[in-house]
Amino acid sequence: MKKISMILMAFALAMMMSQCKKNEGQPTSNDEVVTITLDVKQNNGSKVVVNPNTGTVDFETGDKIYVGSGGKYVGFLTHNGTNFSGNITNPTENQPLQFYFLGNVTPQETLSAGTTEECSVIISDQTEHLPVISCAASNENYVSGVTAYSAHLLNKCALVKFNVTTPSNAAICITGMKNKVTVDFTQNTMTPSQDGDGVIMLPAGSGENVEKWAILLPQEALEEGEEGTAYSEDGNYTGVRSAIPIISENDFLGDGIAFSINAFIIEGAVNGLFSVSETKQVYFSQGNLQYQASTNTWKFAEYQYDYIGDANQNISQTYSGWIDLFGWGTSGYHNPNDQHNLNYHPWSIATSGYGSTLNYYGYGPSINMPSPSLTGSSANYDWGVYNSICNAGNTANQWRTLTYGEWNYVFFNRTTVSGIRYAKAKVSNVNGVILLPDNWSNNTFELNNTNNIEIGYGSNNLTASQWTTLENAGAVFLPAAGYRNGTTTGNTAGVGGYYWTASTTYGNYTAACYLYFSDSYFYINDNWARYFGFSVRLVSNME
Repeated sequence: MKKISMILMAFALAMMMSQCKKNEGQPTSNDEVVTITLDVKQNNGSKVVVNPNTGTVDFETGDKIYVGSGGKYVGFLTHNGTNFSGNITNPTENQPLQFYFLGNVTPQETLSAGTTEECSVIISDQTEHLPVISCAASNENYVSGVTAYSAHLLNKCALVKFNVTTPSNAAICITGMKNKVTVDFTQNTMTPSQDGDGVIMLPAGSGENVEKWAILLPQEALEEGEEGTAYSEDGNYTGVRSAIPIISENDFLGDGIAFSINAFIIEGAVNGLFSVSETKQVYFSQGNLQYQASTNTWKFAEYQYDYIGDANQNISQTYSGWIDLFGWGTSGYHNPNDQHNLNYHPWSIATSGYGSTLNYYGYGPSINMPSPSLTGSSANYDWGVYNSICNAGNTANQWRTLTYGEWNYVFFNRTTVSGIRYAKAKVSNVNGVILLPDNWSNNTFELNNTNNIEIGYGSNNLTASQWTTLENAGAVFLPAAGYRNGTTTGNTAGVGGYYWTASTTYGNYTAACYLYFSDSYFYINDNWARYFGFSVRLVSNME
C-alpha cells in the first residue's frame, strides 16, 4: 500500500478587506475576508494526476480546495500554477479551518459562503483524470489577523489498477461502486455513497489486458457481478465486473483486477461486422423479418435458418400466424402525396396492375417521387425504418434494408481478412448461403468451395451445433425461403432464396432489385415484379 498525500504549507499574506457587488457566494461589505496562500511543496505541481508508481498527487492551474469553518462553507482556494490562494469569508475564531480537495470535480450544489452546510461530488467520469479525494484540518486554529496556516491533506480514496480486455475503443464502465462523496461542513465529515447504478467510467482503449487506473472510494467487498455490470460506454459491448476486494482509505492496489467486455449487445443483431461500401459497415439481424397481422407485430426469426414456407399462403389482414414473404415496400407506410402507392400493407397480395405508368402494381413509392427507392425521402417504405421490431430494440429507425449496390459489395467486392466472403451450405438441413464477416478467421471453421456462385448447397453440411460456432464468430445465414405470388408459394421454399433490396430499377414502374440464389445460381438481379413476396433481411449501421 502506498499513500497518496499532500503537505500544504501556508504562508502569510496581509489581511484584505473586499467590497464588491453582491453575487451568490460573494461576501458583503460587512464580511471579514481573509486571503490565504497555500504553497504546494511536492514535485513540480504540474498536473492533477496520481502517479501509480509513487502514489503522489500533483496539481495544475485552476484546481480548487474548498474551505469550511464554523460549520459552514467559507470559500475556496485556486491553484495559480505555483500555489493555492483565495478568499475565505467570516472564518470562526479559535477553530481549525477545514480543507477539502474534491478531485477537480464541480460540486452538484451551488455553494454560498457563510450559508452552505453540505455539498457533494460524483466521481463517475474518470476518463480524463483521476479525481483524488482528500481533506484535512489546519494544524492551527484560525486567529483574526493571522493568515499563515498549514495542513496535511489525507487521502480518502484508493488507487486501483484494472486489466481490461475489450474490442471497444470507447470508455469502459463498471457498476456497483461507491461513486459519490458528500461533505458535511457542520460535522467536518466526508461520506462515500452510491449514486444511481454506481458507475465508474474508466479511460478508453482496446486490446487484451489494457491497464486502466481508477480512484475508488472506501466500500465493502463486492462479489462478481452479473452480465451487464461492466460495459462499453458506446453501448456495443457488455461483460461481467470482477469481484472487488474491500477498499480502504489510502489503499494502493496495483496487481490489477482483470475482467473482459466482449459480448455484443445490439439487441437482435448478429455479432459480426460486414462492409457494404468502402466507408460503411453493418450488423445483420438475427434472422429474417416476420409479421403477424392480427397483432400488427414485427419480429426477427428466432434462428437464422428459420423460415415460414408454405404457411405464407395464409396471408391476410386478420391472419394470426406469422408471414415472412413481403411485397416490395410493404412496411405499412403510405405517403398521402403518392396516389399511386396503393399496396403498402404487409398483407398486400394484389398481382395485377391498375393502369398507372408510374407504379403499375402500386407497391412502394412511385417513380415520380423524389426517391423512388426505399431510401432518402422514401425511407419509411423500408420495413426496418418505419417499424419497431419487438425483439430487436422495439424502436423505429433502428434497422434498414440494403440497397442493390450494398448487397453487391458485401458479396462480391469487399476485402476481408481471410479472403472469404460467402459459401453455399446446408445448416440444420436448411439450404442457403453463409455470409462471413470482415474479420473471419479460417481457423474458426473450414468451409468448402467459398466465393463460388455455381457450387451447390451440399458443398457444406453443418449441424445446428456446428452452426453455433460460426454464428458466435459473426457469420450470417440466409435461408432459401422461397417466394410468394399472391397466395401461392409454388413449392419454392427450401429451393431458392429471394431477398429484396431497397433499390428500384430507375425508370421502371413494375420492377425492383433483389438478391437470388439457388443450388446452381447466385446473382443480384435488377428486374422482378414488386408484387412478389420475397424475404427481407435487415441490417443496422455500425456507428
